[in-house]
Amino acid sequence: MPSMCRDCLTTYDGGVRCPACRSPRTRTHPELFDLSIAHMDCDAFYASVEKRDNPDLRDKPVIVGGGSRGVVTTACYIARIKGVRSAMPMFQALKLCPEAVIVKPRFDVYSDVSRRIRAMMEELTPVVEPLSLDEAFMDLTGTARLHGKPPAVMLARLVRRMQEEIGITGSIGLSHNKFLAKIASDLEKPRGFSVIGQAETMDFLADKPVSLIWGVGEVTRASLDRAGIRSFTDLRRWEKRDLEARFGGMGARLWHLARGEDVRRVTANAPVKGVSNETTFGEDTADPDVLDGHIWRMAEKVSGRMKAKDIAGRIVTLKLKRANHTLLTRRLSLTEPTQIADRIYRTARSLFDPVADQGPFRLLGVGVSELTDAGNADQSGDLLDPQAPIRAKAERAADAIRARFGTDAIVKGRALR
Repeated sequence: MPSMCRDCLTTYDGGVRCPACRSPRTRTHPELFDLSIAHMDCDAFYASVEKRDNPDLRDKPVIVGGGSRGVVTTACYIARIKGVRSAMPMFQALKLCPEAVIVKPRFDVYSDVSRRIRAMMEELTPVVEPLSLDEAFMDLTGTARLHGKPPAVMLARLVRRMQEEIGITGSIGLSHNKFLAKIASDLEKPRGFSVIGQAETMDFLADKPVSLIWGVGEVTRASLDRAGIRSFTDLRRWEKRDLEARFGGMGARLWHLARGEDVRRVTANAPVKGVSNETTFGEDTADPDVLDGHIWRMAEKVSGRMKAKDIAGRIVTLKLKRANHTLLTRRLSLTEPTQIADRIYRTARSLFDPVADQGPFRLLGVGVSELTDAGNADQSGDLLDPQAPIRAKAERAADAIRARFGTDAIVKGRALR
């Protein structure tokens, strides 16, 4: 049986422990050296960076996010054991884990770490498709001759380098398509290396919940549940035409994914159409202060991603979902592209104010589209807001100070709500 040591990267035939270094951290699978589509996902990325930069946090539960009126951006695994999850209101997270250390996010630092990891991935293959700062697909087809090793070994080397050189751990999912590779990367977190082979695909998926399908949220899951579809086996009982009749365009996708079929290619340098962030609340809310805090957090996160990619956008979008699942979408075109969090926030807030009384809301999202290079962004300012250039200059100065001196060097009062 093809086997590999994840510590010393020795390849061998069978055996629980590595014959070279005796490590138990091995991976054995009949298709281990034949698969080449991978998904790498950093482990609790933001929290891991904070623990790396502050060793005093190493053995403590860490939550990255807003103040007592904010929400959880991410949480380390110690906090997750207590039930803390991303997008959870901070007050609820602190009830579950009152001893947690709250850390404000440092997106410039996370972006820099992400760029270093991306460079390592591109040393393995030019076909890297980032999904966010902390995860990406890779297609290593045909790279064995270049590296002298099969893709599985090079992926194990990648996460070892990430830990040794950057201080960040990651989990690998290896399979024969993107759908299964992404599922695999989440099976053994943290520091996982999971394989789903072609021969085992149908059996592996059979009893799994349909919520594993990327994009199946609460609403879609409820619709599937009403149709008696809870597992992949349930899904396979339906004819393709019947799924299409009931679920529209998604029906064909569900039919193929139920059988582990995914023809999407890993696409390097795919054009980014927009940058957005959204969250679904644990409880519907109409509280304007809570919603304002979320709008600011999302604007800051979108801004951080745009700054990391050196892009800007001209259209700001606000997305709201009411308690009855009806959707409100509002857009505003700016006079020039922006990547400044303050301007994104103020625009999104202006879109929110006219519909604030239509809550309570269960979901809130902020996005920026019509993207362009950042070189032409935020040049002329806003004639109706002469203080905007001053705030933009202050924001960029604050970014530089946080990157150099840490997250608590400057904290914006709004972020504490």
